[in-house]
Amino acid sequence: MGTGFIGEAAIGGKMRLPASCLWQEALPAAAPSSPTAIASECDVAIIGAGYTGLWTAYYLKRQNPALEVQVFEAAHAGFGASGRNGGWLIGGIAAQEAWLAGLKGDARTATRQLLYGIVDEVKAVCEREGIDCDLAHGGVLYAARGVAQLRRAGDWLAGLHAAGHGEADFRWLSASELGAKTRIAAAQGAVYSPHCATLHPLKLLQGLLLAVRRLGVLVHENCPVTGFADGRLSLHQGTVSARWIVPALEGASTSLPELKGRVQAVQSLIVATEPLTAAQWDAIGLADRPAFADLSRGITYGQRTADGRLLFGARGGYRFAGRPRWDFAPAGAEFVSRAGLMRDFFPQLQDVRVTHGWGGTMGLARAFTPFALLDRAQGLAWAGGYGGEGVGASNLMGRTLAGLISGHDTLPTRQGWVQGDAAIVRLRRWEPEPLRYLGYHAIRSVFALDDALGDRQNIPAGLRRLLGAGADALDGLMH
Repeated sequence: MGTGFIGEAAIGGKMRLPASCLWQEALPAAAPSSPTAIASECDVAIIGAGYTGLWTAYYLKRQNPALEVQVFEAAHAGFGASGRNGGWLIGGIAAQEAWLAGLKGDARTATRQLLYGIVDEVKAVCEREGIDCDLAHGGVLYAARGVAQLRRAGDWLAGLHAAGHGEADFRWLSASELGAKTRIAAAQGAVYSPHCATLHPLKLLQGLLLAVRRLGVLVHENCPVTGFADGRLSLHQGTVSARWIVPALEGASTSLPELKGRVQAVQSLIVATEPLTAAQWDAIGLADRPAFADLSRGITYGQRTADGRLLFGARGGYRFAGRPRWDFAPAGAEFVSRAGLMRDFFPQLQDVRVTHGWGGTMGLARAFTPFALLDRAQGLAWAGGYGGEGVGASNLMGRTLAGLISGHDTLPTRQGWVQGDAAIVRLRRWEPEPLRYLGYHAIRSVFALDDALGDRQNIPAGLRRLLGAGADALDGLMH
């Protein structure tokens, strides 16, 4: 059976596939914004017009309308991961259990509620600012496909409950309960959480862009920053002085020498189908538009889009020296493998065409958890390291940076992810190359082998346990 991509052609034995982003194609072409004059001085200069930069600008102006805030974007707003992701708005952050484990009593409860509240906070902003981003608050389903994933689900759920999450926050769904929501092949149940929504990420980004401009923020697109030091940004047009500089680049942080080595760029890849029929949706479920994934090591994610397509993504790759990647055409083998994995989830869709395939670059901090850093001496405020969960985490970190810059004592500014009055040099660096490259691909190989052999009956039990224990240990190092 063919791979089912529109426009595919065999060229030299390889598949040349369309690499188009659904989110960009689904929106009408935006009218070019009129260039705004660059002010040579401002209170806050933000580098990057993605989620982190725009959320920070939004909350700064909400807290103090008199602040002069400028945003400088090398391409167009939403060019990076903010306009390319899988559209999961998660009420939590990567490796959050590490923060919660160190808290007790009311402090732990307050932090959990702060994390859960990310979804409601974004919904409130959308309502206040009139942003229609196709947001559906249907929760998230982490399916356990096979015995190995079933064991992993039990261990994970026990850890979540030990960290103080209740049954209302994370609970087990039996196979029949899961089947009432979606019919994923080989699923023996799922961990369900209500603290997640799905949305159109580029619609959110564009709505946020309009909101900050209404508040008086100057957003300069096609205006790259080449460096910063001593309270000054270097541009092709000259320099800009600012009391505070906010690098909001996430996976593109390696583009500035001042940030290299602190946030690592890795890729993720996504495919999307043609709009499905009502009968096809009846066959696979997802009526409430929950986010879904399985508990494989490969990191999968998907959603039912507002226009009736199935979107499916999985872990991508890592380029030597952590170079960001934005051009994914042509990349046939990568997209064909993701489409095959999607059909492994939903065999009901064997004949459905995959019409879109795209990718993006996300950022990983060495501690595998987000950070917010403030350095008063340098006038620097920086956040990132979202690990693929940036739609929601960027909102929380935007609130955190705004509070830190404004000097407000708020619940976000008191959290463990705040580095305090620390210089960039204190933020843990990644290992030098080629260690990063070799380490990434070695770990990925172990994960892939564990996924492939986890449920094989002809593998000696001792070897299977050893491989699973090794993969668990590597997972622990990454969280």
